Amino acid sequence: MTAAVSRTGTRVERLPLSRFTTLGVGGEAEVWFVESPEGLAEAMERPYRVLGGGSNLVVSDAGVPERVIRLSGPLAERDLTPDPALSTPECVVTGWVGGGVPLPGLVRQLQKLGLSGLEGTVGIPAQVGGAVWMNAGTRYGEMFDGLHTVEIVTPEGTRQVTPDELPWGYRQSGIPRNHVVTRVRLSLTVSTPGAVLARMDLADQARKGQPKMKTPGCAFKNPGGVSAGKLIDDAGLKGTRVGGALIAPEHANFIVNLGGATAADVHALLDIIRARVGVPLELEYELWPGQGEP
Repeated sequence: MTAAVSRTGTRVERLPLSRFTTLGVGGEAEVWFVESPEGLAEAMERPYRVLGGGSNLVVSDAGVPERVIRLSGPLAERDLTPDPALSTPECVVTGWVGGGVPLPGLVRQLQKLGLSGLEGTVGIPAQVGGAVWMNAGTRYGEMFDGLHTVEIVTPEGTRQVTPDELPWGYRQSGIPRNHVVTRVRLSLTVSTPGAVLARMDLADQARKGQPKMKTPGCAFKNPGGVSAGKLIDDAGLKGTRVGGALIAPEHANFIVNLGGATAADVHALLDIIRARVGVPLELEYELWPGQGEP
């Protein structure tokens, strides 16, 4: 389909969402490539969803009926210049970083600048806005470790909040689903490139046992501090396959796309895991549509 242009100049195109997810599944939707506050306001005039880096997400094979917003252009740019009014010799508060900025590249740039705070998120294939929305992280750190201010847009308007004003926690920010994280300011500790790289290497080493194929990431949150992967492994489910989807032999809390997997295949594996593991498991994936949605 040829791309259209909205009244605010936003490019709009009907596309398969499999193009934008790390799992590589998902049907079609109307995608809005938003580059300005005016374009965002227009896109939010009708029901919408926000799609960042596409990790941690399983999209229905039928796609979704809502508009899908992707932040681009100026909303995917970064200003890491220290704000002199907010920074100290020990701590740097940056300019604004757009919600559409890819997190991996941002983490690498911060390492080169010797700024510490987000290295625990190394390797997470997300955009900044989505990573903030779910407080993405590893056992070595999470997004809220390095946040100073978060700009949030809703159909009612724009507000800027500090982390202390949000009920954030393990893999959640407390930001409602229909809110868009458009920009953030980072609060980072002054360190050295070598010291930050060493901490990045620790987090990266912990990922060595994870599968390298297409995957949304970890399927379930760890219940009560117990490893969800170990529970799934103990249930004998490593290597279980449905269609083109597989519970990874490398790590049982990952579902991978062997090629040609569908969302239905992934859901079938999730149901098998829930039925076989002896404790309730909470999904880490976001599902489009969600449970109970049409």
